[in-house]
Amino acid sequence: MIRRFIARQLRQPLPPARPENDPYLRALPKADLSGGRPAVVRLDGATKQALETGRTRLLVAAMSFTLAFALIGGRLIDLGLMAEQHEPSLARSLSSDALETGRADIVDRNGIVLATTMPTASLYANPQHIRNPEGAAERLAEVLPDLSPAHLRAKLASGRSFVWLQRNLTPRQQYQVNRLGIPGLYFQREQRRFYPHGPLLPHVVGFTDVDNQGLAGIEQSFDDVLRSSAQPLQLSIDLRVQHVLAQELSGAMAEFRAIGAAGVVMDALTGEVVAMVSLPTYDPEKPAAAPADARFNRASLGIYEMGSVFKLFTTAMALDEGIVDLNDGYDVRQPIRVARFTIRDYHPKNRWLSIPEILMYSSNIGTVHMAMDAGTPRQRDFLGRLGLLQPAGVELSEIGQPLVPSPWREINTMTISYGHGLAVSPLQLTSAVAAMINGGTEARATLLKQDPARADKGRRVIAAATSEKMRRLMRLVVVKGTGRKADTAGYAVGGKTGTADKPSGGGYARNSRIASFVGAFPMDDPRYVVFAMVDEPKPTKETFGYATGGWVAAPVAGRLIERIGPLLGVAPRGDDNELIEQMLVDIESNAEGRQLASN
Repeated sequence: MIRRFIARQLRQPLPPARPENDPYLRALPKADLSGGRPAVVRLDGATKQALETGRTRLLVAAMSFTLAFALIGGRLIDLGLMAEQHEPSLARSLSSDALETGRADIVDRNGIVLATTMPTASLYANPQHIRNPEGAAERLAEVLPDLSPAHLRAKLASGRSFVWLQRNLTPRQQYQVNRLGIPGLYFQREQRRFYPHGPLLPHVVGFTDVDNQGLAGIEQSFDDVLRSSAQPLQLSIDLRVQHVLAQELSGAMAEFRAIGAAGVVMDALTGEVVAMVSLPTYDPEKPAAAPADARFNRASLGIYEMGSVFKLFTTAMALDEGIVDLNDGYDVRQPIRVARFTIRDYHPKNRWLSIPEILMYSSNIGTVHMAMDAGTPRQRDFLGRLGLLQPAGVELSEIGQPLVPSPWREINTMTISYGHGLAVSPLQLTSAVAAMINGGTEARATLLKQDPARADKGRRVIAAATSEKMRRLMRLVVVKGTGRKADTAGYAVGGKTGTADKPSGGGYARNSRIASFVGAFPMDDPRYVVFAMVDEPKPTKETFGYATGGWVAAPVAGRLIERIGPLLGVAPRGDDNELIEQMLVDIESNAEGRQLASN
């Protein structure tokens, strides 16, 4: 064979196949019968040249074949073992960083995961490879009940080369689809955001779309941070407190057949939001299925006229500006008439009331007198310092814009003093009350965990002495006034109730109201502020036909404080009567003195 190959290359006829004509045989040593060394025959000329040319060409051909087979084998190994088979170009268009790092977790203040990312499989099809679209649609609909057979048939018979069928399958669904063995169905590896606690706090954490981009809550506010960081984002939320708050508000909603509720628990020293609930709620993994009312954040986006809880601010303003002292008071026997409006007390006492009594009995008339003595400019400036005239600065995009009267007339000053004519969010109100009881400094609301040792104190809002007086007054309201149902043994709760008719058609709806309570504990050394609000509660037999803040929201706050106090490390304490004993003595002395003077 080699001889023929060489001959063809040299275009020469084959020589006779005799040993003496074979160059290989001629190159072999000839035996020396005498016992000497074999003789060597040297080749030269045309024969040697032909042999060398043939050997070179043979070597080149062999190397070429070897290289070709190596390339083919390597490509087969790459396709068979390493390549992501049957995946659309979407997978290859994603950056490697996105596939490796995904989206950072969100955790609560104790490190419990609130949102995390996990790999999933999404189902797509190449309709050109589907032999029986109708049969494939029927079989797929059996294992994927969320998809209708008609919808699947239309996609599988479209003739396109790529159609999504369902994103983010569960492992069980992927297994069931695989078992069908339908050619033309493929899986795309993706990442999906999971919320382990479901509808417990979607208004705080928010949610993402199918491409893991934040659309609401913390997911939206910190979208860039979460997409670029591998470290969890730690919130100020305590999941345990969040659960208790949601449970108590849900119970109140059911009991009073309300349309909604909201609540906030805040650290008065750092401004950290420990819990924030808005009801009704929804599943953040299925936001599109939730009605708009459920996705609406009543705690930060909702704007409400809060009613009598605003009397705390009017009282603090009057005390801080030196307009009144705790021993002063007003005659509240006569209603106040302004144009066609008449301001009355809900439960009139028909006598002179001291400043503590005005707050304790929630007198509208007495509060209006304080506001008018202070004047409109002072009122507007004071509420502005509390942050009630501008949106809350918390780390959410769902923030409500306060409704502020313009122009701010005398009648506005009167009604705002007791909580009508100015609408704010529950989160704003909670922050403002925190400044009332924490020594008088601004409490900036935040959803991020803070280091108490490094937290910056806000600007001073009221004097420390005024803050101390407000703590005593708030405790008095719970012990002797409208907030008695919020009292909890061992926690020295202080606060204020609020009941406000909801605006309707240029006026107010008589049977549609907001019932609320804002409080703090423990009042001798306050640390936490709690706010509870029930939207449109209905009276019950147990409440004797009332649906006010004292009957609806105050009990919620009392039960809440009793349950979360131990969780927050606040141990129950003994009796705290010394906090208000002197104030009660002063009230009785003032009443006796006024009675003698009137006689």
